Amino acid sequence: MTKTSDEQNSVTPSADTLAQAAQAAAKGKGLPPVHLWNPPFCGDLDMRIARDGTWFYQGTPIGRPALVRLFSTILKLEDGKYFLVTPVEKVGITVDDAPFVAVDFRIYGTGQGQEIVFITNVGDEAPAGADHPIRVVRDSDTGEPAPYVMIRSGLEALIDRKSFYRLVELCTHEMHAGAQWFGIWSGGVFFPVIASDELG
Repeated sequence: MTKTSDEQNSVTPSADTLAQAAQAAAKGKGLPPVHLWNPPFCGDLDMRIARDGTWFYQGTPIGRPALVRLFSTILKLEDGKYFLVTPVEKVGITVDDAPFVAVDFRIYGTGQGQEIVFITNVGDEAPAGADHPIRVVRDSDTGEPAPYVMIRSGLEALIDRKSFYRLVELCTHEMHAGAQWFGIWSGGVFFPVIASDELG
């Protein structure tokens, strides 16, 4: 079977060309409108985001924070897969867990009226609430919690351990979905962390 001319001419872009295209597409200080871009798929790139938020290219950590930030602005989630997209190219990358890590947060207000604003390893900020929910997944074998917060467009951040411990100190017991839960308020929404009767 012969390849089509499209397949023969298809070349997976490099990290450098993607960075140049992303920089050209970025206008002002806002995020590029990746939700409006639907370019052709150009193959997979040897790029990986580790669980701790480190970005690797061809097995080597990307040591330039500005470059990592640039790539993070053109990240897109489609059908459970992660891509870097520009107006003319789309390449697949590997994400071990969540694409971002929430490394800190600020608190405004108290109790049910408080708002928690998370800060990620790449400089995004997201106020937890209806548009940026917090969820906690527990390992079925160990019971170890893995907390996440939605950052943007389906892209989540894994909340790091020190931040999660701080969140737990802010948690209260509330009725949720007909049961008593230990959880946290932010942006007028209660986010359950663990059933109260499981705390012992």
